[in-house]
Amino acid sequence: MMEVRRTIKYEADRVRGFSKEIMSVSGCDQLQSCIQCGTCSGTCPLSIYMDFSPRQVMALVRADFKNEVLASKTVWLCASCYACTVECPRKIRITDIMYALKQRAIKDGIYPRHFPIPILAKEFSEMVRRKGRITETLLVMRLFLKANWRAVLGSWRLGLGLIRTGRFVVRQEHIERQAELTAMLAAANQGNGKPKEAA
Repeated sequence: MMEVRRTIKYEADRVRGFSKEIMSVSGCDQLQSCIQCGTCSGTCPLSIYMDFSPRQVMALVRADFKNEVLASKTVWLCASCYACTVECPRKIRITDIMYALKQRAIKDGIYPRHFPIPILAKEFSEMVRRKGRITETLLVMRLFLKANWRAVLGSWRLGLGLIRTGRFVVRQEHIERQAELTAMLAAANQGNGKPKEAA
């Protein structure tokens, strides 16, 4: 028999204006039209692994429970399959909302600690921002060291084999026109993902 959990949310836990901030991101403006039908949760192939279902996330965001949403594993388990978005009767772009929540979680530093997915996303974007490309070996090493450094010790044989075969590349290359990429990323961040209107 399934255990029933009761979760009580308090008015004091709300962060006023959080839902409006999420709705200001491109593709997230339909959040308030959610009718809480649960279709998104029913179609999500990963909802059984989430601490909050997609329907619950929509309700929590609308109610301004920022910390609960951003600290949950739900937004990081979203596989971006768009099943929820396709099936939503109100045509809410739920996957876009999940992306907005991921970006906000990284920006505010509120995400599940020692959970590999947000660490991977943060390290990946930082590596691209600094060099314009990634080096898989360094990315995996940073992920292991920040998420589960003991796993590095347990993988020493694998690392040794990669070094012997020349596949353990630690030199990070960069793109030629790094300044252009930096300017482009800065412009995208300045507009919060929204395209600028023509004058």
